Amino acid sequence: MARRRLLRGPLELIALAVLGVLVVLAMLAPVLSPRDPLEQALAARLTPPSLEYWLGTDQLGRDMASRILYGARLSLLVGVFVVALAGASGTVIGLVAGYGGGLVDEALMRLTDVFLAFPSLILAMAIAGALGPTLVNAILAIAVVTWPVYARLIRGQLLSLRRREFVEAARSVGASGGRILVRHLLPNAFGPILVQASFDMGAAIIAVAGLSFIGFGAQPPTPEWGVMISEGRNFFSTEPWLSLFPGVAILLAAGSFNVLGDALRDAFDPRRAL
Repeated sequence: MARRRLLRGPLELIALAVLGVLVVLAMLAPVLSPRDPLEQALAARLTPPSLEYWLGTDQLGRDMASRILYGARLSLLVGVFVVALAGASGTVIGLVAGYGGGLVDEALMRLTDVFLAFPSLILAMAIAGALGPTLVNAILAIAVVTWPVYARLIRGQLLSLRRREFVEAARSVGASGGRILVRHLLPNAFGPILVQASFDMGAAIIAVAGLSFIGFGAQPPTPEWGVMISEGRNFFSTEPWLSLFPGVAILLAAGSFNVLGDALRDAFDPRRAL
């Protein structure tokens, strides 16, 4: 039923197709790339798109098509790591707070409120700047500002589920709190987690590209989309492809994940008609 709802619109099918293509391109980047993404050819610097250089070259003569392909690999891995770190930590905290209640719930939710009180990008910049400007630190910074969303989401789900009949039945037969959490509560909260993770994949790609653009994430000569846009901004009036192509790649990836998130939210909503 959920699968039929997910695939019933053309926009959702297009988003899935785009994501599928991006995943394939990222996996096959070493095979499909016409050149080494770090190889410099100063004689061919700032060459416009052509049959030889499909997407042109940058200011150091590096092939833009190759760099964008490897950038797809980095961006998708960034999204996966951010969602995995933030989702896992936020889910554990939300489970403990929602099921434990009382002082434990109060303490964990106040900690969550502290993180939510700061603008996420500003806090991520501060964390990445304190840890050092690297791609790994940017991933950690984005994960740190993202986990409170999962904690709030899971806590809200558990508050509505923990008094349901199937939970009371599990308690009545002697099931432990851990078993109830893992076997009964978490599976029923999986749908909202999956929806949020889809949205956060796109948000993580944009956030890490933004940190890299201002110098707090990946550093040159890493073939990362934010770095490529930053390097090409000074040439935008004469060589727009330097920033345009990586910008389009970010748009396609993040936009497709957002469309998929909307589709998943509708698919897991039992109130929607078939």
